[in-house]
Formats: sequence, structure tokens, C-alpha cells
Amino acid sequence: MKDVKIIVLDDDPTGIQTVHDVYVYTDWHLETIQEAFQDANNLFFILTNSRSFSEDKTIQVHQEIGERINQVAQESGKEYIVISRGDSTLRGHYPLETETLRDALEEKHICFDGEIFCPFFLEGGRVTIHGVHYIKSGETLMPVAESEFAKDKTFGYNHSDLGAFIEEKTKGRYRAQDCIRIDIDLLRQKRIDEIYQILLNVDHFNKVIVDSTSYEELEIFVLAFRQALKAGKHFLIRSAAGFPKILGGISNQGLLKGQSIKSSNVQAGGIVLIGSHVHKTTEQLEYLKASGLDVDYIEFKAEQVKVEKGLKREVNRVIQQVEQNIYQGRTSVVYTSRNVVKLKTRDREKILEASVKISEAVTSIIGLIQIKPSFILAKGGITSSDVGTKALKVKKAFVMGQIKPGVPVWKTDAKSKFPNMPYIIFPGNVGERETLKEIIESLV
Repeated sequence: MKDVKIIVLDDDPTGIQTVHDVYVYTDWHLETIQEAFQDANNLFFILTNSRSFSEDKTIQVHQEIGERINQVAQESGKEYIVISRGDSTLRGHYPLETETLRDALEEKHICFDGEIFCPFFLEGGRVTIHGVHYIKSGETLMPVAESEFAKDKTFGYNHSDLGAFIEEKTKGRYRAQDCIRIDIDLLRQKRIDEIYQILLNVDHFNKVIVDSTSYEELEIFVLAFRQALKAGKHFLIRSAAGFPKILGGISNQGLLKGQSIKSSNVQAGGIVLIGSHVHKTTEQLEYLKASGLDVDYIEFKAEQVKVEKGLKREVNRVIQQVEQNIYQGRTSVVYTSRNVVKLKTRDREKILEASVKISEAVTSIIGLIQIKPSFILAKGGITSSDVGTKALKVKKAFVMGQIKPGVPVWKTDAKSKFPNMPYIIFPGNVGERETLKEIIESLV
């Protein structure tokens, strides 16, 4: 598949959790996609950050990307595979993203036989067994619909069985009983030919649910998948971070060392921004505070979103403390208030809008500081995306690898606010309770 471009559309910056030595582009201008197609690497990411979008904007963006991919593919004569990378806990604009892409890509290019659905993400403990998706916590497997993620105010759902989940999200247009299932037993028994024959019979954009508990199992599916592509089948892919790694042939790499990735301004303090409110993040923050690590904690009072110009005043207060700490060589841990801001509305769009405003305010701290820190770490999907694209103004990031399993590190480009800065993207729902402390400890 050397001549086939694998394009991963990432709905927040955490989809690079499994890869290294590839590029992430933070816009989808025609010239950007042309550059990506010309690069020697067969795999590249486009950060859409669509998980923070309204439905209308999600449609607009994916329509634009699909049309431009088609144009560049025709100009270059290269084939492509599109992966819509979504959250391994099933949050996001599904099926809106893949259906919009299907419409856009089928206008001038191909007819898709089906959609691969594979939310497996080993590093985060997300596995699928007999069609049921689980979150691993310690030695326990929790059905994903029983987790806090299923209660998400914007992207909530009721089912752990992926067929039932798809039926729920498509409002019955694709029924659970009609979904095609690649069972874990087929993968463990390495029945590649049987899986290949199943894929050959997929049509009418039916959903193919792929079990997996290990990369070895996923590799078996990908072998059959590649054979089906060679036989002329076409699929869109909706997956978490595991699938791009295997399809793209990304090798295993050891974890990055904290001191080795710090910027040239090593005497300066670093910045940690914590925006995520999921339980795991709060637990990690509490563990960090209790550890006695010598860092400066600064609470960003998110409730100020309710007050006119409240967020602006809060930003100015925090910036003053952060800049002083950077100059003195101390690391600042800036975190939003742990209580979720409650608005007097049930309108999902307005709730999402308030969340974005808070994230933009936190992001502006990075955009306004004048002293280059030794590193930046952002925790949470919206926060990390806004920091990378809006504050640091990164256009093309190099993925160095991971500092902890599932915690990727960008190197910012030469034209960004802080060139060649190690930027650590820490998903809210990844790691053990001590992981945040261990990362910061390795950097200070």
C-alpha cells in the first residue's frame, strides 16, 4: 500500500496516540492537502477538532475536506483511504462525519461498499469482545455504556453492544442485527480467508464491527482488509487510534524521555493546562497535588463564563502568575475549576458553546504569554486542540512519539509561536491516577 495515501481526519488532537514520525496538519486548505499528498510518508493526519463543532459546521468541514481530497487525488493520480478517527469511548459526531464524507467522496470518485467500525485503543484500555465495547480499569472490564462517557451531555448514548449503538445513533437506518461482525474468535484463530470473504460480500454501506483486544488480533483483520481492497472493495473507516497505527505500518517505539524533549530554553518553567473534567483527569490532578511535587497550582475559575468580561479578567490574573513562574524556572499547573459549570439551559448547542468559550479563555493564556516555557502540556481534547492551533499557531506538527502510553508529543513547526517546542497532548480519559504526576516529574 505504498502508493495509497492514508488520510486520518482527527476530531481532536489525541488521535496520534499510537504513531510517530508522521505529520499532523491543522488546516485543510487545498494547498495543505496537496503538500500532504506529495510527502513521502503514506500516512498523514488532518486535525479537524470537529468534536467541538456544531452539527452544521461538522457537515460543512467534512464536505470541504472530501471535495479537496478528491481533487488532489485526481491531480496526483494517487489512491487513498480515509479514516474518520473518533473517540474510543464513542463520543463524537457519528454517523454524521462518515455519512458526510461518503456523500462528498462519492460525488466524483468511488462508491463505498461499507464502513469499518473499530473503536479499539489498547493504550487506553478500550477493547471490543463479541461486539461489546469495554473500558478497562485495573483488571476490570466495564461496558462502555456504564461509564461516565456514555452520559456526555452532547454525545451520550445507551448501548455497549456496537450494533445496538449504531442502530441508536443512525436512528434505526442500520439495524443491529444487520451489522456484520468480525468476531474475536475469527481473529484469534487467524481465519484470514474467512474474514476476506466476509468483506467481499459487504455492500450498501453496511457496518462492519471489528472486535479486538490486542494489536496482534487487529493485524489479522488488516491483512484480510488489504486483500479486500486489492480485490476492488472500498470502505470508509470509523476508528479510534489503534487502527491507523496498524494500517499505516507504524513500528513500535519506546517512550520518550522527559528531559530529552525539553526545548532549548531549559532553565525556564513549563506550563500545564488542565481543561478536561472527566473523573480520570480530576483523580490525576488530586494525586498530583497530594504528591508534594514542587510546582505552582493556579485555579482558573471557569464560573466566570457567566459574568460579563469575567473570563478576560481571569485570564489576565493567571497570565501574571504564569509569566513570573516561567521567569523563575517554576512550572505552573493551571486547571479549570473541577465543578462543571451549570447553565440555565438544556440546549446542547449552548452548553457546547460555553465549553468552547472556557477553553478559548484558557488557550489565550498561551497565546498571550511573552516568555518561552521549557514545555507545554495540555490535558483535554478541546483544550489541547485550541492550544496547538489557536495559541501556538501550529500549521504542521511533527509527531515525536509518546511520553506515556496514549500521551503523544508534538514538535511545533518553525513558524509557530514557540518554534520547536515540545507540546504534550494528554487526553482527559487516558492514564492511571499517577500518570500526570510522573510526566511532570520527568520534565521539571
